[in-house]
Parts: sequence; C-alpha cells; structure tokens
Amino acid sequence: MKENLIRTLFAVLLLIASAGMASAHFTMVFPSDSEDTVWDVAPEDYIAELGETKTVYIMWGHPYEHISFNMASVPEVSVMKPDGTVEQITPEEISVEGMDEDGNTGVSFVAYKASFTVDQDGDTVVFVKYEDDGENLIDYTKAVIHSGEEMWEGWDAEVGQQTEILSYMRPYGMEEGFVFSGQAMYNGQPLTDAPVEVEIYHTLDLGIEIVELAEEMFPYDPPMVFTRLTKSNDNGEFVYSLDEPGIWFVGATMEPDSGRNVRGVFIVPVLEAFPPAEAQGSSSAELQQAVVEAKQAAEEAKQAAAQTSSSSTPGFGAILAVTGLVAALFLVLRRK
Repeated sequence: MKENLIRTLFAVLLLIASAGMASAHFTMVFPSDSEDTVWDVAPEDYIAELGETKTVYIMWGHPYEHISFNMASVPEVSVMKPDGTVEQITPEEISVEGMDEDGNTGVSFVAYKASFTVDQDGDTVVFVKYEDDGENLIDYTKAVIHSGEEMWEGWDAEVGQQTEILSYMRPYGMEEGFVFSGQAMYNGQPLTDAPVEVEIYHTLDLGIEIVELAEEMFPYDPPMVFTRLTKSNDNGEFVYSLDEPGIWFVGATMEPDSGRNVRGVFIVPVLEAFPPAEAQGSSSAELQQAVVEAKQAAEEAKQAAAQTSSSSTPGFGAILAVTGLVAALFLVLRRK
C-alpha cells in the first residue's frame, strides 16, 4: 500500500515537472489580417503587395509548445525599407487568447500590434526590441516582409541592433530541408562561441500533440527536440538545416559576465518542398509509361526488321530496333 502511494506520488510529481518543461522564450512577430487569425501564421503572410498596409502582432512565449506569457514591457518597433530608410512605428496594446504554461486554453495575454504601409518593392525589415526582467533578457528580433517579383533587395540589411543576426540566406523562397546560415554580431563585431537556439512554431492543437509525443518518446529530456542548439564559430558564423515547413526562430545570445543577456533573433518562413511530391510522382509515372510505350514501339520495329533480314545488311535489324526505341521514346516524351 505504501509502495503504491509512493509510486503514485512520484508519477504526479513527474507529470507536474513535465507540464513545466518549456522551450526557449521568443518574441513572436506574426503578420496577420486580424487578431482572430494571428495564430494561423504561414510563410505566405511574410509576403506583401505594394501599397498594402501590413499589421504585425508581437507576442511573447514558447513557439514550439504554443505557450504564451504576458509581455512585461512595451516593445520598440521599427521598419527599414529597401532603400535603407528607417521608420519607427507605435505599437498598440491588445489582448490575444492562448495557452498558459499550465495547459489552460482560452487565456488572455498582453500583446501588441503595429501597422505600416509597404510603399516600396523589395524587402522591408521589421525589427523589434523587447525587454523582459523576469527572463533577464533583452530580445532583438527581425522579420523580413517581401514585395515585388524578383525585387530581392534589403533582406540582408544590418539594422543596428545590439545583438543582431545577419542572414547569409535570402529568407524567403526557402524550402524545408534548406540550410540556413548567418553571422551573429554584437555591437557591430562578430559574436563568437555564442549559443544559437533554433525553434519552429506550432499551432495550438499541433503543439499539444507534438509535445505529448516528445514526452512519450524522449522521457529523459523532451526539450532537447523542442529547442535545437548550435554555436557560432570564431567569426560569429553558424549553420542549421530547417527540416520542416513553417515559421522558424533562430536566436544567438550574448551572455555577459554580469547584467542581462542580449539576444538577436531572425525569423525564417520555410515553405513546403517544391515541386510537391505529388507532382514528382506524376512525372515519374508518366516517364515510366513513356518507356513502356517506347519499348512496345521498338519491339514492333524489331519484328519488322526481322521480316526483311534476308535482304538486309547483317546487324541492320538490331540497329533498326535500337533506333526505333530511341525515336519512339523521344516522340512519347514530347507528347507527354
């Protein structure tokens, strides 16, 4: 009886500890049409039309687990336009519903939103500074809003954040499995040997499902698959493969001997693989069918050659058969 009680108590404590497990906090900068759809962010939301008013929602939480917290201070929000012009925009305090760290859903949290007009084709960089005393952190976050066909200018801009990630990769048009590489900077100098956290965002239902699965499969350390970790080299550089479609957060942290940690975060929207697997499968099936039809045509040519072999040059039948195979395959592929 006593042993059963001890086991039960241990199980409860383990459950409580698991519920408290958390991945890294991130400043989430999500473009959206309204507060009702703010959590349904997709890579396409980081694309804009010229003249469009773009609203970004700024929240604080764990993207992987879809856990939210109140923002402890008013964020500073600015945009750098493709021509290098910087405009500071005023954020408005709002409430968004989400899930708290105890698993309660429908809870209201303090968040912010800010709007700006996309008045230049190219890449507009939204950059946010947020301070959180409870986390002993100053968080600098960047997200790129792209506009215009082949107007790929401005995505690699340095906006002057205290800790900042400079992307070596154009951060749109990236597909799952692509490698993201960049350079971490602190006060304009390479940030060496710094921890770089990498984490993907999940919607509420998927976040709950995926965390439960992680806790089941990796009970010894579930958060190891929540937040990936690498380090910057002597030049502040790092690489990491973003292996799933979705919204990724890549953050490098300056950890001083005293005072607050200062982190720079780059948000990377990642598309599904292109072309889609269905299209690849269709092309493969068409090619196989083409080969079958070509072989059939070649066999007919071979039989025709055999009927005239007595009056033909030796070996001509085989040559005719091969020629028929190549020609038939060429015609079938053209028809496809």
